[in-house]
Amino acid sequence: MKPEQKTTAPAIVIGGGINALGVVRSLGAAGVPVWVLDDNSKSPAMRSRFATPKVVSVLEGQSFIEELNLLAAQISGAAVVFLTEEKTVLTVSAMRDQLARTLKLRLPAHDCLLSLMHKEGFQRLAENLGFLVPPAVRLSGNQDLRKLTGLRFPCVFKPSEKNYAYGQMFKKAYKVESIEQVAALYEQILPVMPDMVVQQWIEGLDSDIYFCLQYIGRDGELVISFSGRKIRSWPPNVGGTASCTADLDYHDELSKTTADFFRAVNFFGMGSMEYKRDVRDGKFYMVEPTVGRTDFQEEVATVNGYNMPFAAYCHELNISVPSPSRMSPPRVWRDAQADRWSREEVDERVRDTPGFEAYPVVDALRRSTDLRPWVDDVIGRARERLRLWTKPVR
Repeated sequence: MKPEQKTTAPAIVIGGGINALGVVRSLGAAGVPVWVLDDNSKSPAMRSRFATPKVVSVLEGQSFIEELNLLAAQISGAAVVFLTEEKTVLTVSAMRDQLARTLKLRLPAHDCLLSLMHKEGFQRLAENLGFLVPPAVRLSGNQDLRKLTGLRFPCVFKPSEKNYAYGQMFKKAYKVESIEQVAALYEQILPVMPDMVVQQWIEGLDSDIYFCLQYIGRDGELVISFSGRKIRSWPPNVGGTASCTADLDYHDELSKTTADFFRAVNFFGMGSMEYKRDVRDGKFYMVEPTVGRTDFQEEVATVNGYNMPFAAYCHELNISVPSPSRMSPPRVWRDAQADRWSREEVDERVRDTPGFEAYPVVDALRRSTDLRPWVDDVIGRARERLRLWTKPVR
């Protein structure tokens, strides 16, 4: 295919959450026909006007691969696949040789993915290659608690890899002040998720957390790179992104460091790296990568002029990748509910980091060009409140 040639090849977005919704809207706004696959017909991405929804029974395992291949046969031509959930990444990577040949998806070697998706595996890679990471200890049982004497507290206590059972019962991470606090928490967590990591705390606010989103194509080509920073997290200090924006100050440094790391470990495809800038020494420390899938806040790049999914789509179909056009002033991407909770919980003195208040805000759900995901969310919340109000008291 010549670089200038247009294509009507569809994209297939797998997963239906806010992450997937951002990918669907990014591709749809660029004129790409999009299919979205999820096991919940009411998930946000499945309700977007930019996509054709298809309900599948599961998002992992052999059954999922078979259902994905059935869709590939229905499409009958090339389709570019975007993954948005870790469980799907693991399945697709392990069973990649079973995928229909018409499906275009760029992943590194399976062993590379496994190492980067495990926090201790990433830790060892980064340390061995000389990249800045905070010290960490892996716990696989109570016998490992003695290893924590080598860490300086406070620390972050978190699962070493994505675990859906853990996520239903515990917080994404905990800020801990002592070995005794780790031991008490671990006693509760151990039966569900024994594989945990205790990582030394990096001093700073949520707005000192930065990230670099990248797509690395054939022959290790850096197709596109976007750096951003968080404004607020939910829960504060240890949670996921509640709001974020473009980084105007450190893009060159973060982009180079991220690309250097991915090149060193032979990673390619869709990935990102999270950093925290220590307020004591001003240095950026790698916290964790996201690999094989889009990041939760991937759409912040699109609303700031860097359409990551479309760049990946063009690259995989040998179409010229459009040059990014940075927005000025930058846009804030916000998960409104999580951002409100975060604002209400944190200390009044750090609610707003100076400089962000004047930026235009783009809501993760509410969009005038695609209202249904937000309307459905409002109706769903109202029904849940009504259910709780009318629930009989026993």
